[in-house]
Amino acid sequence: MKCKKKLWIVLALCFALSIWKIYITVSPVSKSPIEWLLQDLLMKEERCYHNKCIGLSSWNWFCDHFDPSVDSLLTLENSDIQPEVLRWWLKLQRSKDDNQIQKMVKYLFDVLQSPPARTQDVVHCGTCAVVGNSGRLRGSNYGKKIDSHNFVMRMNTARVTGFEEDVGTRTTHHFMYPESAMNLRPNVHLVLVPFKPLDFKWLASALSTGDIQQTYKRVKRFIKADKSKILIIHPGFLKYIQDKWTKHHGKYPSTGLITLFFAIHTCTQVSAFGFGADRNGNWHHYWEHNRFAGAFRKSGVHNGTFELQLMERLTTEGKLAFYK
Repeated sequence: MKCKKKLWIVLALCFALSIWKIYITVSPVSKSPIEWLLQDLLMKEERCYHNKCIGLSSWNWFCDHFDPSVDSLLTLENSDIQPEVLRWWLKLQRSKDDNQIQKMVKYLFDVLQSPPARTQDVVHCGTCAVVGNSGRLRGSNYGKKIDSHNFVMRMNTARVTGFEEDVGTRTTHHFMYPESAMNLRPNVHLVLVPFKPLDFKWLASALSTGDIQQTYKRVKRFIKADKSKILIIHPGFLKYIQDKWTKHHGKYPSTGLITLFFAIHTCTQVSAFGFGADRNGNWHHYWEHNRFAGAFRKSGVHNGTFELQLMERLTTEGKLAFYK
């Protein structure tokens, strides 16, 4: 009887701890500094991403999609891309079969002159703000809230100057590809999202010789970036998002969604800003004066409506704080 009583006490304590962890994870969008500290302390003994599967039925949807073992970053050690991933990746922009991928990656890392970072070294389990480029950021006054996060992730041609009150001033990671590239401030991580093999060649060229000036459009010949802080998204991570999360809605996931899932896989707490249409239903960038200038939802490549619904579901599951 005593053994059974002790067992019930242990089970009750475990249940209470589980409820406390869930409370911390799904607490309201607005957290006080003390709540952020409590969450960081709670997670410090766990892996850098707080997302993991537990035996609660309400979390089955997330567990059916989330794969903590997938490589989000490309390194020399994992540059031998699996055949099924390679076939899918080469078809994205009708690239020709290229058997020199590993040599291209090795040359790129030679240009960088630094060992490629591991995923677990990137954000050190901090709180992350993923800042999209939607026009809904105009007039939001989210700047200070965005800057309060440990890490601030932006993408493509995102502008800060002149919009600080709404989008903040800090950037720690900037996700881009050749056609959306821009110069970065010192100490900012350039995160290359490679949609084709030529993107590897372009980055190596843009940091050295400047040979590549044209892809399917004119691109920057040189780029200002800290070579020691450059990261490269693994093509397999793109396929993982497409297979497990977007379920092939759209040809491939948008840079914004890729950034978001990178954060979900590496951060303790993820907050999303600037995604979706503005309050009038227009899909455009916050720096565009003409609200009809950037109808990226209907690009034919990404399914903006489905991606937004996916973000809503992640919010419901307590995996994302979505600021609207």
